Amino acid sequence: MTKGLIDSPAGTTTTTLERGTRVDVRNRFVGAWSHGFEVAERVGEGYRIRRLSDDSVLPDVFVTEDLRPERRKQGLWWY
Repeated sequence: MTKGLIDSPAGTTTTTLERGTRVDVRNRFVGAWSHGFEVAERVGEGYRIRRLSDDSVLPDVFVTEDLRPERRKQGLWWY
């Protein structure tokens, strides 16, 4: 569900995410990644995200660097 890659000014590539794409979100307090979210809408240079557990759209706008396409652990029987 990702739309495409865009070159950023720092020379790295970032992904443009479409609505409904499941994402991991960087925790602003400890820097770890949290899962269970999806893109609700694109807002300027960032995104509003929806928490899947209760379908709530979070009020903050998240920059691209704080989101990544959802990653699932591989090779474990409970995933």
